[in-house]
Amino acid sequence: MKKAKKAAVILLTLAMISSFAGCAGKNGNEGGRKAITVYNWGDYIDETVLKDFEKEYGIDVTYDTFTTNEDMYVKLKSGGASYDVIFPSDYMIARLIKEDMLQKIDLSRITNYHSIEDEFKNLAYDPDNEYSVPYMWGTVGILYNTTMVDEPVDSWDILWDPKYEKNIFMLDSQRDSIAVALKKLGYSLNTRDEAGLGAAKQELIRQKPLVLSYVGDEVKDKMISGEAALAVVWSGDAIYTIRENPDLAYAIPKEGTNLWFDAMCIPKSSKNKEEAEDFINYMTDPDIALRNTEYIGYSTPNTGALEMLDEETRNDKAAYPDMDSLDGSEVFEDLSDIIGTYNRIWDEIKAAR
Repeated sequence: MKKAKKAAVILLTLAMISSFAGCAGKNGNEGGRKAITVYNWGDYIDETVLKDFEKEYGIDVTYDTFTTNEDMYVKLKSGGASYDVIFPSDYMIARLIKEDMLQKIDLSRITNYHSIEDEFKNLAYDPDNEYSVPYMWGTVGILYNTTMVDEPVDSWDILWDPKYEKNIFMLDSQRDSIAVALKKLGYSLNTRDEAGLGAAKQELIRQKPLVLSYVGDEVKDKMISGEAALAVVWSGDAIYTIRENPDLAYAIPKEGTNLWFDAMCIPKSSKNKEEAEDFINYMTDPDIALRNTEYIGYSTPNTGALEMLDEETRNDKAAYPDMDSLDGSEVFEDLSDIIGTYNRIWDEIKAAR
């Protein structure tokens, strides 16, 4: 009798284990909850939005961050991790499309897509809007401390002024920093010209003794605390830092700059396409887009969110510049065919003493 009871208990336990395993979702989460993994730039979302998405959709979010488009590309290419939603920039989107690393997005499931301003659609990196949904946009410029800089900041030339020795932050990003030198010298930031690239390399090596350090997201805290007079930054970081320290100001140099666009995409390796599209749709809801743009300071392509922004922000030329201030500016193109040249130049710049 005892053996019979013990056998019954064992069978019941096995049945419960089997039932529990069957209830797990396709992503292996307990209770049948689905899950996605999101790969985004650092400090590039209001993270309470992730929690609210999880509650509304019953989809758990694992959230990872990267520092540059190139870092993100290497991670994807290596296959070391599987992501469902990524946030690459324009030129990287073009490269990922060319290398067949993205899935087409079903825009019929992105019911908030109508909230995206038309001028941010059909752009060269994704001309048919098949692989990406716009997230944020902006410029690269010079953030400066008005208590340390008493002259007009209207040219990239100021970053080579010896009076600011060890008082300058440059971006630790090959495309962005090389682009600064190229625009200073009058070249396109998409040049394939060996002479132009060589001149930009020498210009950055000449500048290097003036540079305090090459930085990423930490530039915000460093400029807020007054650690340097000048910094090359993305516009959203400038807006955030100016909020925190009113002594700071932002300028788009007269030679022109990088006009950039970041978007949401679904990698070919994603096995959770519908859940990824749910997330993208949620992010394009005007209320959610407003929360994100207010939190991170970057410019929204979402007309609904823009209409809800306070008037001061809508009229801020750092966030929403007029076309005159963008004269000579360019969007990065995919230069993967000569990326080895850029890598070599950047390595030589970083190694120079």
